[in-house]
Amino acid sequence: MTHPPVRGARALVPLVVAVLVLALAGCGLSAPDSGNGGDREAGKAAPRLADVEPLADPREWKGASSAVVADSAVEPVASPTPELPVTVTDNQGTEVTVEDASRILALDVYGTLARTVFELGLGDNVVGRDTTTQFAEAADLPLVTQNGHDLSAEAILELDPTVILTDTSLGPWNVVLQMREIGIPVVVLDSHRGLGNVDSLITDVAEALGVPEAGRALVERTSAEVDEVRAVLEEVAPEDVTDQLRAVFLYVRGQAGVYYMFGAESGAEGLIDALGLYDVAAEIDWSGMKPVTDEAIIAAQPDVVLMMSGGLESVDGVPGLLERLPALANTPAGERERFVDMEDSQILGFGPQTAEVLNALGVAIYAPEALR
Repeated sequence: MTHPPVRGARALVPLVVAVLVLALAGCGLSAPDSGNGGDREAGKAAPRLADVEPLADPREWKGASSAVVADSAVEPVASPTPELPVTVTDNQGTEVTVEDASRILALDVYGTLARTVFELGLGDNVVGRDTTTQFAEAADLPLVTQNGHDLSAEAILELDPTVILTDTSLGPWNVVLQMREIGIPVVVLDSHRGLGNVDSLITDVAEALGVPEAGRALVERTSAEVDEVRAVLEEVAPEDVTDQLRAVFLYVRGQAGVYYMFGAESGAEGLIDALGLYDVAAEIDWSGMKPVTDEAIIAAQPDVVLMMSGGLESVDGVPGLLERLPALANTPAGERERFVDMEDSQILGFGPQTAEVLNALGVAIYAPEALR
């Protein structure tokens, strides 16, 4: 589970992003909202990108699109029996011994850890959830978060967990430390989410729970699914960089006037690259997540803007976004209202559903007619 350290300023970026997410959560501006954006109706589920006709010129499309995963049902790779005890060294260098996985809490700001536990085949052992764990199989579990994404020590203790899997994306951190101090094994996993560490995150979860073989099976399945979708995306996306859609990822919480653009090391850059889009953030040297400016929007001149559905809902849709960020109206994306949104807990979750997420976004970008 221990990975080679990344030295220098780049090593700090995931931590800064996680801290900022926590700061926003403390103001009621959490990163992913539950559900798909409040009362906003979900769009049509995306078909397989390989089965639809892509646009001849994706730059000419006008109108917003919602990327909706077609089937979010859990499909466990196995019915494993944990081989315990196991001792692992977590992402913070702490040696943790797990002796019992009968009552699991898997908690992070995207719901990725819980989804991974369910896909490994240990869903029946999960006793609670965070607010972003929204898939049907876990929806009836009691919440251990309150006021958005604040962990509740009382709620956690009531569930008597035998192991807690988490990362630094949820807080208050003293709650996590309190659980460890009273004797509950707490395994802190990598808080960074991106295409580059999907496999290692699954592996780390599986090893901590004593089901390494199920972990290998889930890694193999997830990797194969992602490779299949990426191959289709390579076929439909323009090969020449000058023909690729210029793209940015905006994080918005309109109720508090929060407008951020995500850049390098935020996870968005890997998503944009996998979709065959041109990452404008790299061109303008935008890293992490920072408040967007009119100058940055004008410099970026995006053809398409990726967003969380909850963020778009918070500004009353595309018209409200253009009203609040008028500089966007003077870009190709604004002129054509070319905005693609996706459920907050999915778009940057990077877990076992990565292939479905890429497929749904690919359809929304390259074959939006299939969603009408």
